[in-house]
Amino acid sequence: MSLFFAFITGLFATLHCLGMCGGIIGALSYSLPAPVRDNPWRRSGYILLYNMGRLLSYSMAGAIAGAVGSLVLGNVSSLFPLLLSTAMMAGIALYLGGWFPQFANLEKIGVPLWRKLEPLGRGFIPIRAPWQAGVYGAIWGWLPCIMIYSILLWAATQGSASEGALLMLVFGLGTLPTLSAAGLFGDWLSRLTRKQRVRQGIGLSLLLMAVANLFMGWD
Repeated sequence: MSLFFAFITGLFATLHCLGMCGGIIGALSYSLPAPVRDNPWRRSGYILLYNMGRLLSYSMAGAIAGAVGSLVLGNVSSLFPLLLSTAMMAGIALYLGGWFPQFANLEKIGVPLWRKLEPLGRGFIPIRAPWQAGVYGAIWGWLPCIMIYSILLWAATQGSASEGALLMLVFGLGTLPTLSAAGLFGDWLSRLTRKQRVRQGIGLSLLLMAVANLFMGWD
């Protein structure tokens, strides 16, 4: 069920992702060479490569979190990982619904690392070859993001590097449909996700999932 909840969280988290990353992928897509940019199929291939690089970085970060978590939480009661994962889901829900904007302060953790990586990514723009799209996507995957950090804390409760990597990969797959579409329909999707009722509905749905996660995992 953790993987199911991670995928749905990724799907709903694109409310935040579109605001933070939709502009990035849209700008990258429209900066491609004209023969690629004007061909939807070729442009889609580059968009997919951006996202594959991003998912690779998510999986690497999840593996690190899972490995560290297995060491730190190895002798902790199994109740603590359940409470932590539920708290992260609830925090995401309240943030997306607009009820807990302070949750975004977690993003400050990754700012020092991003300051070192961002110039490297900028060196690949404009994208001129498929491999550059993949590498840029891998760098983009380390962009400070409240959603990523929340799921990484969740990944730390999974008990191993492989399980942590899998949780992050599944979460990333949940974000894939919307962020891939952002390169083609970015304006329409951004308008949709700015609607308060949409955000609150998704926030409430995730909050109910957090409660379900707690009750289903409680022995």
